[in-house]
Amino acid sequence: MRPIADVASDLGISAADIEPYGRYKAKIPLDTFPSGEANGGTGKLIVVTAITPTPAGEGKSTVAVGLTQGLAKIGKRSALTIRQPSLGPVFGQKGGGTGGGGATVQPAEEINLHLTGDFHAVMSAHNLLAALTDNTVFRHQIDGFEADGITWRRVTDAEDRALRHAAVGLNGDGPMRQTGYDISAASEIMAILALADGYDDLRTRLGQIVVGWTRDRRPVSAGQIGAVGSMMALLRDAMMPNLCQTLEGQPAIVHMGPFGNIAHGCSSILADKLAVASAEYVVTEAGFGADLGFEKFMDIKVRQGGPKPDAAVVVCTVRGLKYHGGVDLKELSKPDVDAVKMGTNNLRNAIHIVAMFGLEAIVAINRFPEDTPAELEAVKAAALDANAEAVAEAKGFAEGGDGMTELAEAVVAVADAGSDVSLLYDDDESTIAKVELMADRLYGADRVVWGRMTRTTARRFEANGWKFPICMAKTHLSVSANPRLRNVPIGHDLPIQELRISAGARQIVTLAGDIMTLPGLPSRPNAFDIDLDDDNRIVGVLGT
Repeated sequence: MRPIADVASDLGISAADIEPYGRYKAKIPLDTFPSGEANGGTGKLIVVTAITPTPAGEGKSTVAVGLTQGLAKIGKRSALTIRQPSLGPVFGQKGGGTGGGGATVQPAEEINLHLTGDFHAVMSAHNLLAALTDNTVFRHQIDGFEADGITWRRVTDAEDRALRHAAVGLNGDGPMRQTGYDISAASEIMAILALADGYDDLRTRLGQIVVGWTRDRRPVSAGQIGAVGSMMALLRDAMMPNLCQTLEGQPAIVHMGPFGNIAHGCSSILADKLAVASAEYVVTEAGFGADLGFEKFMDIKVRQGGPKPDAAVVVCTVRGLKYHGGVDLKELSKPDVDAVKMGTNNLRNAIHIVAMFGLEAIVAINRFPEDTPAELEAVKAAALDANAEAVAEAKGFAEGGDGMTELAEAVVAVADAGSDVSLLYDDDESTIAKVELMADRLYGADRVVWGRMTRTTARRFEANGWKFPICMAKTHLSVSANPRLRNVPIGHDLPIQELRISAGARQIVTLAGDIMTLPGLPSRPNAFDIDLDDDNRIVGVLGT
């Protein structure tokens, strides 16, 4: 690996202006960000999305990392921005979030574990606010604010199903009430850090967090609780993006990690702003498929000030398309051209969603050894028939940047032509109208089934001036809200069971179906394989 000071120099940042954490990672203070003019203007931003994920995995992060390396191979100054992995999946089932094979971000083990402590800072600030809120109620400091009016839950980074529901304040130790824990990646504070454009904006947003409601339905904010200053102190360093590097030495900015199914699923606006001011081509990744992470990238992140992308890469795999074509997981390694052709409807849908936002799509087929020429040709024909601008095989896992140059050339050609970005809805549309538009245009649902009091809640939010974008919390395994429905299902309902306000993150979270905001561990978690070897090196994190 290159010394982190050398990597920083590629971004136009001197060694004296970074805060190193060891030899291979560093924090970048906000006041050291270079201006785009100093590096020849604003770079092109490429967002990587995918077909609807399958249990087999599509390798979106591997493609994003490999593309960054491939751009460097064709002589472009490239950089990567990605989310920080959550410890829950690392020790649970999903595994690491730094790519794979010859296309990884380094130091991978450290990134997948503590990195520079940002997740700890988020959890500390979030749970401090919970304690201060309980204390406010316990001491009757806000008129009409009682225990059953508290909505602010606590967070943990462990996949601990026993904490999904909890009773607190037993034996008179504080206000007694029913509550629970969410995974830290779903914390509103995580979302705020990913969306804030500086410390002043962070302070404003933290003060706007709604922690509960009074008896007469007035919102109670973190600012009223008096928690903002102490949270700012805890989050000072977390606000600064983390600098790492790809396996081939390109800058990789790893910052914030909201989940893509229950949160907005993107790395930080600050990371993107730093990268496009410092590199010619910037690759970023949106969580899960085009109907989730990409839509949120556009309607939440770009809407709130993130740089507009110039092109989109849609990642697919032959085996993923076979799964959407009806093949059982155990049979995915067997050739089946007909199933691939049937599954390409899901790829066509992803390309259609990208086009809906004014972007041209380049399809990346993440190659696996068992892919046959006939299956690959079927994917390429379907992609071009669906009006993708280009399609290329992605071989970054096996070949690193050398296996990504065809995709890199295609991306440059499309990104250089520019884009005419549009968003799905106007800010002033009602929450109900926004959700029903999404149900129709994104998910192909016949109707929205509104749960008890959800429309009343939506109107109450609007009465408080919260005309925010929608953060749809739904399964990532289907375009619909039913994880069992593969490909591009039609004739289904979108059930909205609950609405939550994230006033600081300026989004309304709509829970579509029974969404777990705190995953549980599988029967054999990855934690069983993680250890130190005889030389005290971390092992088992990346082998999942």
